[in-house]
Amino acid sequence: MTVQEILEKHKKVFETGIGKLTDIKGKLTMQDGVRPKFYKAREVAYSLRLRVEEELDRLQHEGVISPIGFSDWGNPNSTLTQGKRQNSTDEEHLQNLSLVLERLEQNGLRANLEKCEFFKDKISYCGHVIDKDGLHKSSDKINAVKNAPKPENVSQLRSFLGLLNYYHRFSPNLDTVVGPLNELLQNNRKWNWTSKCEGSFVKVKELITSEQVLCHCNPYLPVCLATDASSYGIGAILSHDFEDGAKRPMEFASRSLTKAEKGYSQIDKEALGIYWGVKKFHNYLYGRRFTLITDHKPPVSIFHPKKSLPTMTTARLQRYAIFLSSYSIEYRKTANHGNADGLSRLPLTSSTTDTTDDDIDTIYYSSQFESLPGSCDHVRKETQRDPILSQVLGIVLHGTGDFPAGNEFKPYRNRRNELTVHQNCLLWGNRVIIPTALQREVLSELHRSHTGIVRTRSLARSHVWWPNIDTDIEAMCQSCSDCQHYLPKPEPALVHLWEWTNLPWERIHVDFAGPFKGRMYVIAVDSHSKWLEVVPMSSTTSTAKVNILRDIFSRLGLPSTFVSDNGPQFIADEFKASLRQNGVKHVTSSPYHLRTNGLAERIVRSFKTAMKKYNKVTNKEINSFLMTYRITPHATTGKTPAKLLIGRNLRTRLDLLKPDTSDRVRQKQDNMKLSRHTGSNVRIFTNGQSVMVRDTEDKHRGFMLLL
Repeated sequence: MTVQEILEKHKKVFETGIGKLTDIKGKLTMQDGVRPKFYKAREVAYSLRLRVEEELDRLQHEGVISPIGFSDWGNPNSTLTQGKRQNSTDEEHLQNLSLVLERLEQNGLRANLEKCEFFKDKISYCGHVIDKDGLHKSSDKINAVKNAPKPENVSQLRSFLGLLNYYHRFSPNLDTVVGPLNELLQNNRKWNWTSKCEGSFVKVKELITSEQVLCHCNPYLPVCLATDASSYGIGAILSHDFEDGAKRPMEFASRSLTKAEKGYSQIDKEALGIYWGVKKFHNYLYGRRFTLITDHKPPVSIFHPKKSLPTMTTARLQRYAIFLSSYSIEYRKTANHGNADGLSRLPLTSSTTDTTDDDIDTIYYSSQFESLPGSCDHVRKETQRDPILSQVLGIVLHGTGDFPAGNEFKPYRNRRNELTVHQNCLLWGNRVIIPTALQREVLSELHRSHTGIVRTRSLARSHVWWPNIDTDIEAMCQSCSDCQHYLPKPEPALVHLWEWTNLPWERIHVDFAGPFKGRMYVIAVDSHSKWLEVVPMSSTTSTAKVNILRDIFSRLGLPSTFVSDNGPQFIADEFKASLRQNGVKHVTSSPYHLRTNGLAERIVRSFKTAMKKYNKVTNKEINSFLMTYRITPHATTGKTPAKLLIGRNLRTRLDLLKPDTSDRVRQKQDNMKLSRHTGSNVRIFTNGQSVMVRDTEDKHRGFMLLL
């Protein structure tokens, strides 16, 4: 059957007039409770209003549309583009043609024979030429770029670049040569057409006339996404792997980095390129397996689905890893990766970029520097002046990984996949790397409240790092004259553990501290969170004690158990009645055995040790001690008292670096051994054995033999 025979058979399709769709009715399905919406008509240019009205009249006359006086629903006019399909053989072309015309005739639709074309090797459509090989550029568009005059102002330059962007998907290196032109579009930039601009203008005309062809998307061929990042842009190439081993591109894409993204380390930039490339080509990649190719080796280890993330991986890379966890990454050397590499060197200027993740990271990392000694600016300046860190900064920023062989670079070389940069400050994970010039100042801040070696190290590990920081902290604490002067003597006693409570403020331990520097203090500590309350008092009567505890309970609630010694204030009838009325169980320690209430006794000792270092104890010194204690991870729980009690950390001068805590309490209790502050002798007695006991009524008598 020939084309003429097919056209004759379906000649009704080509009759004049507009056809009418038959046997098919449209149906709109809406959710229950949807409120009607009426949108006003779009503004139409004055020069087009007459033509629009004539077209509406024509459609009404031919029965396509009909006027109505009122409607609860209304939507502006929309347009549909005509579709075109290519066929591989003449026989297939005739079969498809017959089926299309038959379907149109069955549904009462018409076609304009004068606008129909048959047996064409290629089709011009929307500025592109489509044939069996793929997508080509239109000669009309190419000539428009080739013959474009030199721009005289920003407006003309924008028009020229807009014309280039029409074919950006064809040009892997287009963004490489438009850099000088893009710089002229920057705000507050004076118009100055330099020789670089002229060279870029000439080269881009040559580039746009290349014979690059984009292949058609084939759902049955393997898909490959190649990405790369430079110091100022990211690029991605989507391609097919053909059976003959060739790779043919489907589309090129690139964009410029934002101001904040330009400060990323090279690892973060490469990861951003992968993340952006997958999102850019989501419609091609969603729901199918594909291969990611990058010329940067660290992302292969970080994002590999069969490898765990490094412990100190930044939060940004962790989010990217979760997003990309189901994809396989192939490592390709830079020499074989020039296509995506060229795209990233001078990318297209993007007017809209996804900065949500960037904003989150900027807020988080910037908070690490607020109010630190020296501030973020100080850290940044000293990092650039430091002979070691300045080189490390450059290596991390450019992602070369080529650390010098010296021993001074070994700590950074061993952590090269975990180092990152934010605002030109080096970070290991979430810990700021402090330059040598600021280390002593930071050490003083960490030890400001004269905490011990373990607590100071725990606080530092939440905020800062530099090589041998643990050794420096130990040396500083051991050389602190105040700490050495007031070191407590170890007490020989066997550790007796209280059961750890499951809820905050379930059991509290209370004791008095003093008289100390002319005042008495009430010490109360929570056994679960180790939260500490210190209240100075002028009177130690049971009434005053009840009033103080009533104030504490009004803020933190009533505990289930109250642990104290047998002091007269605690065993007074008024005090016991107050606890009984509030449903609080009162547990007292063994007489003359202070370690029964060891938690409170230990806190009393720590408080006194800290306060002895001040000439005068005021509320300022007490509050400083409490603040430091509440934000420092406890040696037993591994978390800060504030986090366990109120569910968040208190904001302090060191709050710019978030502490990382974990629940280690039960493990601590299982592994706990005899404290170095206590004796290790365990005395075992048998029935009938003679022992020596102390007469507590007469302290001068000493021990006496008891048979």
